[in-house]
Amino acid sequence: MKAACFRNPLAITDTVDWGVIPTMIEGESRTSGKVLHKGPDGQSECGLWICTPGKWECHVTRDEFCHFLEGRCTYVHQSGEVIEITPDTAAFFPQDWKGTCTVHETVKKVYMIR
Repeated sequence: MKAACFRNPLAITDTVDWGVIPTMIEGESRTSGKVLHKGPDGQSECGLWICTPGKWECHVTRDEFCHFLEGRCTYVHQSGEVIEITPDTAAFFPQDWKGTCTVHETVKKVYMIR
């Protein structure tokens, strides 16, 4: 099996429109991206994700590691914990993490979900 990789993910333009976040609170965040690899069982996935400004309810249904490449957003856990995201921030969201996400400037991240 060959290893999959993105060269210069910030420069990727051939993304797929993944639609509007379904749990919007304010605005109309549109997402797009490109899947780099999907596991044979469908449980794991990695790729590039892009999201435009807005605020929504966020429920992470599987463990997710993210490295944010550009943009700015704020995640607020239902416990009140605040995670400020700026370029070059890496974050891990455990399965069943719940809160809100506010995208202030369009974000691009590479992600791994399992």
